Amino acid sequence: MSQSQPKQMNFGRGPRMGGPVEKAADQQATILRVWQYVKQQKIGLFFSIFFVIASTILSLAGPYLIGHIVDEYIMQKDIAGTIRLGIVLAVIFTVASIFTWLQTYVMIHVAMKTIRTLRLELFKKLQSLTLKFFDQRALGDLMSRVTNDIDNLNTALAQSVTQIVSSILTVIGVSIAMFSLSWQLAIVTLIIIPLIVFTTKQIVKRSGKNYAARQRDLGKLNGYIEEMITGAEVVTLFGKEQQTIESFHKQNEHLRHSAQRAEITSGLLGPINNFMNNLGLAVVIGTGAFLAVKGLVSVGIIAAFVTYTRQFFRPLNQLSNLLNTFQSAIAGAERVFEILDEPSEVADKKNALECERLTGDVTFNQVSFSYIPEKPVLKKISFDAKAGDTIALVGPTGSGKTTIINLLTRFYDVDAGEILIDGHHIEDYKMATIRKRVGVVLQDTYLFSGTIRENIRFGKLDATDAEVEEAAKIANAHNFIKYLPAQYDTAVQAGGANLSQGQRQLLAIARAILENADILILDEATSSVDTQTEVDIQKGLQHLMQGRTSFVIAHRLKTIENADQILVIQQGEIVEQGNHQQLMQKQGIYSNLQQKLLLESAEL
Repeated sequence: MSQSQPKQMNFGRGPRMGGPVEKAADQQATILRVWQYVKQQKIGLFFSIFFVIASTILSLAGPYLIGHIVDEYIMQKDIAGTIRLGIVLAVIFTVASIFTWLQTYVMIHVAMKTIRTLRLELFKKLQSLTLKFFDQRALGDLMSRVTNDIDNLNTALAQSVTQIVSSILTVIGVSIAMFSLSWQLAIVTLIIIPLIVFTTKQIVKRSGKNYAARQRDLGKLNGYIEEMITGAEVVTLFGKEQQTIESFHKQNEHLRHSAQRAEITSGLLGPINNFMNNLGLAVVIGTGAFLAVKGLVSVGIIAAFVTYTRQFFRPLNQLSNLLNTFQSAIAGAERVFEILDEPSEVADKKNALECERLTGDVTFNQVSFSYIPEKPVLKKISFDAKAGDTIALVGPTGSGKTTIINLLTRFYDVDAGEILIDGHHIEDYKMATIRKRVGVVLQDTYLFSGTIRENIRFGKLDATDAEVEEAAKIANAHNFIKYLPAQYDTAVQAGGANLSQGQRQLLAIARAILENADILILDEATSSVDTQTEVDIQKGLQHLMQGRTSFVIAHRLKTIENADQILVIQQGEIVEQGNHQQLMQKQGIYSNLQQKLLLESAEL
């Protein structure tokens, strides 16, 4: 893979540089940051917490009534009073259950709206990031962050906020109720808490690291799957299915191990907490029986305490189990925020230029650039392109041709020197002006799912159907579109999988024609079509290039013989410069390339 023309799916990518660096987790900061999104849903949070408080109060009233029923009615054999308070108790538990359902219902809405906002911000951020960012990351890993990591956070939010509030209120309320009934039994119950806290802390400390490793390995596996599906044709052509399966097996095993460690470690919480709960309950019953014999407590208090003890330990168990969900959610949230914290595409300068049209004068003045420090790709490149000129870039793979285009479209900024457009530094223009007024036709064409009409209209979203069809005719795409069953309304699969490479290239040219840019870039724009179609396209391109400054990268030298200026580039330097006739007379590198191609054609 060359530095100037690296392996790419999108135009202008530089070389991959190893992927993102793993950063130490800061769970507290991540939780606080998530809360900034959650608290935007103020009304939903208010009602959810209201229902939590109401259901908690009603649940706390239940055990107190049970003790009262035992002492005042059951022990006194008052059947009518028992039935009457039994009905009251049933109503309390019913209403508490309704409030519990309502708090869950409202919190789900809060979580969904929060995740909607976060997912939208993440997607908007991905649209604003530089190509350098995408060069360093597997697409599957990015998709995993938008889907799996966001979904984990959604699950935690839907289950956590109300449970946390409910658990805290329950623990406080039960503690107060137990001390009011019997301070001796209350102290016995609280003795178990330090043990629960200690074991939970130790398990969570280990499971947190394991969940982070699981999310990382899941992202890597998703990235590998995406690459293998995208490159399925290449895998098949080279017969590398077995090697691909073996590589997948290794990565799948890594994920299995990290996921297994996370689940096994966190899975210890349930059994340990159950043991602690049962131990605490046994101690309470034993102590209560002893106190009852001594006449210090009544049977009703013991009955109430048994219920309160279960209520006391239940929220502690819920908080412990919730921590497992939290570990996965926090690990996912950190990966999401890592993307949100990435620097976006270079911001516009203050008072940056915004132009409806560009004249098209372009100057490269001593431009140097490198994707990787100390490995220069371009070395003091200088040339002038007048408005309306066609500039051809010729040279071997890796010489720096595509890098020149990357700088002209400002996918990257120069390390040294300057690029001028109409006499102004390229960085003085608004990025929107550069994107709108510089049109590009890629060698690797990408089409979106939708119709052919929609894909062409992508060059100008407000274009009429007549404008779309006119652009297709100029690009010579109309000749194949008119024979399709639905013509311009024919559905296109993602990536244009149901069209040939040549047809996709024609649609890309039509898209650029519709854009009507002032500076045009053709990166091997006719490389994927047959000879006859190429001739027709050249006629359309001549119409398109008329009056526009055009930069053409081409290996078929016959396609650039009419260029106003040809730049022969080797190892990041311009070694020859001139038009076709001038370079042929020099008998240099360009002339040798032409003669070599002529010999190859003669042999065919």
